[in-house]
Amino acid sequence: MRLTRKRVCSALLAAYVLFSFYAAYCVFLKPRRSAASQTSHREKHGREHFILEVEEWNPWEVDEKNSLQQNSANNVQLLKEKKLQQEQTNLRVQIWGKAAIGLYLWQHIFEGLLEPADVSAQWREGSLKAGKSFFSFITGPSVVPGYFSVECANVVLVLNGREEGKVSYATQWLHYAQTLIQTRKLQHVAVVLLGSEQCKNEWIYPYLKSYGGFVELLFLIYDSPLVNEEDIFQWPLGVATYRNFPVVEPSWSMLHNPRLYHCNFLGTVYKNSSRETLMEVLRQSGLDKICWISAREEWWPQETNESLQNYQDALLQSDLTLCPLGVNTECYRIYEACSFGSVPVVEDVMTPGNCGNSSVYHSAPLQLLKTMGAPFIFIKNWKELPAVLEKEQNMTLEQKIQRRKKLMEWYRYFKAQMRQKFISTLENSFLSKDKGG
Repeated sequence: MRLTRKRVCSALLAAYVLFSFYAAYCVFLKPRRSAASQTSHREKHGREHFILEVEEWNPWEVDEKNSLQQNSANNVQLLKEKKLQQEQTNLRVQIWGKAAIGLYLWQHIFEGLLEPADVSAQWREGSLKAGKSFFSFITGPSVVPGYFSVECANVVLVLNGREEGKVSYATQWLHYAQTLIQTRKLQHVAVVLLGSEQCKNEWIYPYLKSYGGFVELLFLIYDSPLVNEEDIFQWPLGVATYRNFPVVEPSWSMLHNPRLYHCNFLGTVYKNSSRETLMEVLRQSGLDKICWISAREEWWPQETNESLQNYQDALLQSDLTLCPLGVNTECYRIYEACSFGSVPVVEDVMTPGNCGNSSVYHSAPLQLLKTMGAPFIFIKNWKELPAVLEKEQNMTLEQKIQRRKKLMEWYRYFKAQMRQKFISTLENSFLSKDKGG
């Protein structure tokens, strides 16, 4: 009995030792399966895929993901910057709009936007890329010499030099630009100038590079004999942006609808002017009954909301817009009529003063518009008007629609050509000088 108990104890002890050795072998010596085989094993047995083994968990996983995302974003930014460098603009120009004609340049010719949209804002700005050139535009009462950022070395200064008071203000800006040239903060300067209606612009001569000054290019409004298409170019007057005349988008109805009036004239009738002749012709012929006529004796520098709306309605509802002489043959009314598809009837007569043919143009007045093939009706005397309107009454709606289409397509082409000419002139002048040309 005692022997049997001894044998049992020995057997148990032997079994314990063997189990201990086997456990030690499993823990310390037996090779472990890879994470992949463990995952495969779990899948075969239908276990949850999201269970993580201790050796699979990474306490820095979130930081590593964030780092990868940041690196990826940095790489994308580097690619964008590299692409931008490859597409680098040839020319960067800042336009300082210190006359209302600057809005015609920016909003009508360049079709640029301004922020804020409020026309009474103290500061308005915009930017756009045209071809390989980049343009920015600033305007408003808060644009004052020395109190804004000069963003690039090339500037176009838009000025009003129509009368003595305006000239004094314009010269302040020219002196400021000259100082920036002298201190090497600017390299090139061009000027868009609303000149004198009598083309008396001698005050600008000393500032022009060809006269020993620093202004390399001059875009000049009205038929100045100075225009040479080398450094002095004629520029269109455009619409009366100072009266908040809008950018007009053509519509189907504007092109196709019949209009209530054969012609219109809303404006000031000056004493002893051809406008008095126009009014007399309209009354005597009874044409004032088929045209929208609203004459006043005194010029209004600003329009009311009501008068501006009446004027736009008259343009929209008239087949023709009568454009008699003012101080100059070229007037805002011509371009405003084109905006609404109303054909300008222009009094083709030179006004007193120094305006006239230049060395490159020989069809003054309105030599720029004529050179560009403006589809207007030109007359020398308002006594020709009854015959014009008689012909008008015999036209069919389809003929008028085709004429409107021709006018509106021409005006779009005209603005596009002016834009291209402006850009190419700046590029050819400024870039060639930078290259030592």
